[in-house]
Amino acid sequence: MTAKYKALVLGASGLVGKALVNQLCQDERYSQVTCLVRSPLSKVQYHDPLNKIQAIVIDFEELQDYQGYFSVEHVYCCLGTTIKQAGSQSNFRRVDFQFVHVAAQLTRAQRAKSFVWISSVGANAKSRSFYLKVKGELENAILRMPQLDNAAAVRPSFLLGHRAQKRTAESVGINIVKLLSPIMLGSLAKYRPVSANQVAYQMTQLQVF
Repeated sequence: MTAKYKALVLGASGLVGKALVNQLCQDERYSQVTCLVRSPLSKVQYHDPLNKIQAIVIDFEELQDYQGYFSVEHVYCCLGTTIKQAGSQSNFRRVDFQFVHVAAQLTRAQRAKSFVWISSVGANAKSRSFYLKVKGELENAILRMPQLDNAAAVRPSFLLGHRAQKRTAESVGINIVKLLSPIMLGSLAKYRPVSANQVAYQMTQLQVF
């Protein structure tokens, strides 16, 4: 198979981002994986024998200045934080809504084939949860964006995997849900914790080839 696709990944240093980049590097369909990052990537964390990774350190506050990098077939957005890490609701919204929304706009402007990003199970613009409300508002904003036909969101529950930064509350929630997983059937199945590798794989399946 001849590699003919180029991918752009935002959030490559995160839990899902790392899993995704590793999967893309092993995917014969891709010839290049460009990663827009806040700080230099540690290449030892990635399996890239064919040197597909091109890491570009940028200022996400000025994401529009890097529009040229969106001239690829597929854009993957794994950006995300927590309100605790962000320090405030406004900072959280800036990362989880504004940055992702701008990325979708740049994807449209550069006519990429498709845009896939990470949302959350339970995302709803009318939710009483600020986190889920922002995720829902973002889904509405992107999916209603004109001339961005191939946009899709994955909606994982708790993510399983080793994080560089400890998230105590999330860890407690994961442990509880893992205990309940065997009885989470039917409509509750979507709330089961899922591995970062599974989410990354789902993202690749949503792209348009």
